[in-house]
Amino acid sequence: MRTKIQVLILTLISVFCLKVQAQDGKLSITGTVIDSLTKKPVDYATVGIYKQGSTSPFNGASTDAKGVFTIDNLPAGDYKLTVDFLGYNRHTLAHVKAGAQPLQIILSPVQRQLKTVNITSTVPLVQNKIDKMVYNAANDLTAQGGVAIDVLKKVPQVTVDIDGNVELQGNGNIRFLINGKPSSIFGASLADALQSIPASQIKSIEVVTSPGAKYDASGTGGIINIILKDNNVEGINGSVNLSAGTRRENGSFNLNARKGNFGVNAFFSGNAQLRRETPNSNNRSSTDSLGNTTTLFQNGASNFTRNGYQSGVNLEWNITPHDDLTGSLNFNHFGNDSKDLTTQEQTKYNPDDDIISYLSSLRNSSSKFNGTSTDWSLNYRKTFDKEGQELDVLYNSSYGKNQFNSFQQQDYDNVGVPSSGISNDNPGNDHETNISIDYTHPISKTFTIETGAKAVFESISNRIITDTLMGSTYVPNPDQTYGFNYDRKIYAYYLASTFSMFNDFLEGKAGLRDEYTTTSVDFQGTKIPSYNILAPSTILMHKLDQLQSIKLSFSYRIRRPDYGDLNPFYNISDPHNISTGNPNLKPEKGYNFELGYNKSFKQGTNINVAAFYRYNTDDLQRFTTFYPELIVNGNVYDNVSLTQRYNIGSQINYGLNLYGSVPVTRKLNLRSNMFIANRVIKNPGSSNVSGLNYRINLNASYDFGNDFAAETFINYRSSRKDIQGSSPAFYFYNIAVRKQFLNKKASIGLTASNPFNKYVNLTSTTNGANFSQTNYRQIPIRSFGITISYKFGKLDFSKKKEGEGEFNPEDSGSGSLPVPGSGGPK
Repeated sequence: MRTKIQVLILTLISVFCLKVQAQDGKLSITGTVIDSLTKKPVDYATVGIYKQGSTSPFNGASTDAKGVFTIDNLPAGDYKLTVDFLGYNRHTLAHVKAGAQPLQIILSPVQRQLKTVNITSTVPLVQNKIDKMVYNAANDLTAQGGVAIDVLKKVPQVTVDIDGNVELQGNGNIRFLINGKPSSIFGASLADALQSIPASQIKSIEVVTSPGAKYDASGTGGIINIILKDNNVEGINGSVNLSAGTRRENGSFNLNARKGNFGVNAFFSGNAQLRRETPNSNNRSSTDSLGNTTTLFQNGASNFTRNGYQSGVNLEWNITPHDDLTGSLNFNHFGNDSKDLTTQEQTKYNPDDDIISYLSSLRNSSSKFNGTSTDWSLNYRKTFDKEGQELDVLYNSSYGKNQFNSFQQQDYDNVGVPSSGISNDNPGNDHETNISIDYTHPISKTFTIETGAKAVFESISNRIITDTLMGSTYVPNPDQTYGFNYDRKIYAYYLASTFSMFNDFLEGKAGLRDEYTTTSVDFQGTKIPSYNILAPSTILMHKLDQLQSIKLSFSYRIRRPDYGDLNPFYNISDPHNISTGNPNLKPEKGYNFELGYNKSFKQGTNINVAAFYRYNTDDLQRFTTFYPELIVNGNVYDNVSLTQRYNIGSQINYGLNLYGSVPVTRKLNLRSNMFIANRVIKNPGSSNVSGLNYRINLNASYDFGNDFAAETFINYRSSRKDIQGSSPAFYFYNIAVRKQFLNKKASIGLTASNPFNKYVNLTSTTNGANFSQTNYRQIPIRSFGITISYKFGKLDFSKKKEGEGEFNPEDSGSGSLPVPGSGGPK
């Protein structure tokens, strides 16, 4: 009965809106486009409206995800209508009356096999959807030969610093996914993981700033989903990408095979960051309770390398027209190696500036990290005769294994002062299993219900094994040898709806997610109570017309501390600057509001404006405390800055993100992404920290013709106030050219990063009640590289069923495909 009442109310509202339109003298033409064979909606088909006798359309629209289109503000009259989509015959209606009943249009696939493919329509670089923004990375020239972090620098609303730390709308707590699934590859070292995924493997990056109830509530900053390339077309094909340079080397191989209802994709990729020397210095002044002042000056250089590789197999079996089974098995590895040599001078003064003591030493240190993860998943998807009705069952498991080793030895110039040193081994394991079931049921054409449940099981375990230098020998230190085990279980349920109201005047998604978390820890003095959260979310969008829309959203999110935050291991590779985790951390809570506006112009220009307000409580922040003497498991270290994460007060971020793309001419295209925000950190008992920060980048691409193109990218990020000091400003710029040949099967590209600057110079500060510290680094950034790619194999194309994926020319084995009319792939 309730459903019937809803339908009746919406029907009355629609009739009322149509009458209002008629009174204004403006009418609409609406309809649905479906596939003649699968009876599924054809999304993103191009609909054109012609005046009778005209050969050019004067208005038009694209179908949405349900195959529906609406063309508004039409004078009463008789029109011709055409519908086009890639791989389909054009459908023409010679006579259509404005204001008539909704149309149902059947598209028939082209009944022929394609021998060659010429792409004349390309995927938009940025797509703005109701619940996310999609950056299609395939044609990003300046990222060629790079890694995931280089692509992320281009993504709207995303900020990346010089060390590879990523923020979304100013918030660094981001839930990273690969192909929509979690992976333990991100648990141990996010920066290393993002540096190990070659850009040549990335199809697109999805940015979800206000995730709906279907998503996990984890990640106060939102979600970034990295979509790797696959191939969903008939035949056997693949690609090879190789790049070499003065700073980084990459390689990847993809092989795709599909016959009928079964497909296989296999890939292998790897990269290495060549050894580079990073000069650095650290200058600290501190005072003790007696008024004595100690200065510490450290000067040296770090030699650093990084490497990684990924491999995997993905299977897809379309058992029946309504039943799909997909599975994947992936193995990932990444690591880094650092060797440092540092001179140290430590001087202690009394209140009268007399020297009490002086120590001069040479510190030889090294650290090495290796991480592996094995991920596998099995997904069953069932559709029903009723359009939009769907059931999804997913099992995903990720096994991570991490190994961190560090060593440091200090040899003193002072007579009679013995050398000191320490050696650490920190092996660990990280296992996460996700089991979920999701169901979607359309109640009517304008109202759909989604519901589902999920269980997440996480287990972290590691050991800390320490040897201490005694004389000239390293001997086991039982005081700093221990274990740590951490188990977390999350049980979730959600209910959500997708709806449109007032004759599609307003579209939206709304939902509520409930998550219950239990945690057990075997570390001394640590006990974490269970907790339950309710996470509401809402997105409302109104299309002002076919080319512009506004969007308002709200979401409640939390941040659960991860492996690196919790691990109580003391990193003493520099005994004057020690860091450790905190097993007692509580989850951070976030309230996110966003108001967005998107406008497209017929000549291709696109602008997107997003205003946001984010409020976090129990804010997770790194905090440094200075100790004249610090005791770590029975060992005494002097003149130490200890860095650890804490739940510190609250944080507010509010600002604007502006994105624009302008085709200046048919050959020249300009894009810019600007972020400006004010951040306020409130810590009880301390004064508030407030500061404005911004990021500006500019991308220019030029097509010279004959498959030859060039691109340049410039990025600037301002300095930023932190809770205890400031982080530095920096800029970088990239230049790239690419030539395609052999009917676009092959290409060769040249890249240059900061060709006129060997280093980026960075100065950061940290201040506390009894110390102040300045750190100076010179990051080597200049590099030159060459990239070669080749695509091989045969391509047969047919329109896929809804939800199976998107066709992307850059994923194809080879080719060219004539595009009927003005339609094209998404």
